[in-house]
Amino acid sequence: MSLATNFLGIHSPNPYWLASAPPTDKKINVLRALEAGWGGIVWKTLGSQVKNVSSRYSAVNFNGTRVMGFNNIELISDRPLDINLKEIREVLKEFPDRAMIVSLMADNDRKSWHELIKKVEDTGAHGLELNFGCPHGMTERGMGAAVGQDPEIARMVVEWVMEAATIPVITKLTPNVHSVVPAGKAVVEAGTNALSLINTIQSVTGIDLDTFVPNPYVAGKSVFGGYCGPAVKPIALKFLATISQNPVTRKVPVSGIGGISTWKDAVEFMLLGSTSVQVCTAAMKHGFRIIEDLCDGMRNWMEEKGFETTTDFIGKSVPTLTQWEDLDINYHHIANINQDKCIHCGLCYIACEDASHQSIALEYGKPYNKYTIKEEECVGCNLCQLICPVTNCITMVEHRVAPEYLNWKDYQQLGLPLNDH
Repeated sequence: MSLATNFLGIHSPNPYWLASAPPTDKKINVLRALEAGWGGIVWKTLGSQVKNVSSRYSAVNFNGTRVMGFNNIELISDRPLDINLKEIREVLKEFPDRAMIVSLMADNDRKSWHELIKKVEDTGAHGLELNFGCPHGMTERGMGAAVGQDPEIARMVVEWVMEAATIPVITKLTPNVHSVVPAGKAVVEAGTNALSLINTIQSVTGIDLDTFVPNPYVAGKSVFGGYCGPAVKPIALKFLATISQNPVTRKVPVSGIGGISTWKDAVEFMLLGSTSVQVCTAAMKHGFRIIEDLCDGMRNWMEEKGFETTTDFIGKSVPTLTQWEDLDINYHHIANINQDKCIHCGLCYIACEDASHQSIALEYGKPYNKYTIKEEECVGCNLCQLICPVTNCITMVEHRVAPEYLNWKDYQQLGLPLNDH
């Protein structure tokens, strides 16, 4: 059994790369990460000299969980380019077996891209990642998400890059669009070797109710920031799935990004088509040693499922995503409450009674109330199961309406009557 990954000929001992972000901004951080066991690094974006502001980060906390969502207004690396290039060379000498990808964001002209690519390739880096996604600061300069939001500009820049690049090129897409497919298609047609997604989502995480200024606070002002962390994972998975489904974009490998905090998250991204996965917020919150749990968890799951390599399950879930009109409307669920596990809290009843289909009966009693499912009213929506605080107390039991498969298009053609459900 092996977690080893081959991404465009770039080898790493496991599929976990640290994403281009503060943890990959300098040698001391990167060495600490690689010593802990990370499979690869995407060095923080290099480009023209910038100056960052203070403060830079904010977060969304939810239900006692700190940093459910993370927001930043930090720009690309503000360290001198020569120092970054020197440190990349030094890291490569110490860890030649780890993936070293360097994120780039040059000024929007062919010469600037060619010059930056040449300097980075001279370090011995294994690949380049084009930052077409930064949603703040760089967009005002016609860079970052301003490139990724326009498929034709993205195509043009990738064409410039491919004229000069001799190592694999990964194009990082912005989620600040209705669909990532148009830009994805454009850059694949322009010659990019791979894609990565998603970059951060433009956001306002909250407002200080004393100062009236959104976070983060910079001398009485703020700006839209880039949102990431566990809260964005469902959005990232959706965008990844659309890339994996499209006949043009699915031709190239993908590095998945967006809210990956556990080995389960990583497996989900890989099941939807990622060859490697990139992590940032979880490492910033918990430190680099999380790589041990990330690897152990994936390895144990693979052993349980009988997978010998990660390629055995990459993309395995993509065929199960279809159009709504193709779903089987004869397939039906009915909730079941296990009375032995029920703690009689009534949360399922309240949710169903107030916000769903009044499908749970309440029987008042002493010392506690009893809740049962009205099977004739239950539509199998899952709300009660999702609300219940006790694992496996409420389960959804299959009750087919009819044995044969029937989708909505056929249902309409047959002229069958609609019912209340």
